[in-house]
Amino acid sequence: MDNLKDALQYVVGLSIDAEKTEVLEINGKTYADKNLTRYDKMPKADRIKAATLTSLVDYIYQCNKEFPGSMIIHITSPTRVLLMSALDKEREREVLFETNAEISEFRFDQWYDQEHMMIDLQANFQKNEELELILKAVGNIEKRNGQEYSDDGVSQVATMKTGIATKADVIVPNPVELIPFRTFQEVEQPASKFVFRIGDKEVPAFKIVEAEGGIWKNEAICNIKTFLQMHLCDLVPGIRDRITVIG
Repeated sequence: MDNLKDALQYVVGLSIDAEKTEVLEINGKTYADKNLTRYDKMPKADRIKAATLTSLVDYIYQCNKEFPGSMIIHITSPTRVLLMSALDKEREREVLFETNAEISEFRFDQWYDQEHMMIDLQANFQKNEELELILKAVGNIEKRNGQEYSDDGVSQVATMKTGIATKADVIVPNPVELIPFRTFQEVEQPASKFVFRIGDKEVPAFKIVEAEGGIWKNEAICNIKTFLQMHLCDLVPGIRDRITVIG
């Protein structure tokens, strides 16, 4: 019985020792062998989330009393903007507001059938002359047995209906300049070059491929920055001087 008691006390002692936090010093730095929860640290506010730049501007005008000090508007991408504090004494930032744009869902570099291409072009692109040309080509092309497409890598020639019975060839230029909805609706949408392709498949198929390597993103970020600076210029100087817009 004494042996059993001693064994139980030994096991209990091991569990108590396992719960103890061991502090180690390695190369002049202090470490603990367990995760510790700190209770003397001020909690961060939950960020407000929205989908427009206007909502961010409204928040700054109406709720700037919530600012802990100097603030930064960080345009992280053409679709995401953060309102955050400057570094606090813990060398951390607090994000008070986040806005994410609702943008086009067009799938670049993927084949579309005729019907879906017509719908998605009109729903996800701003109208211009070259979009109208593509819509005209997509809407009138029909597949014929043995039909061949002429393709020199720059332009394609496809048969297009011009009446009930007659046909004509239409030249589709490449690249084309299009304006998809890719950033916040309050700012000007950047135009850029795309390659329009017609697939020689069993049924008409089409796709649009980006041709500028994302250069448009810099223009979109500049447009967002200009919008915010313009709409925040009427803030009282004491608030305006505490806000820095970066992007």
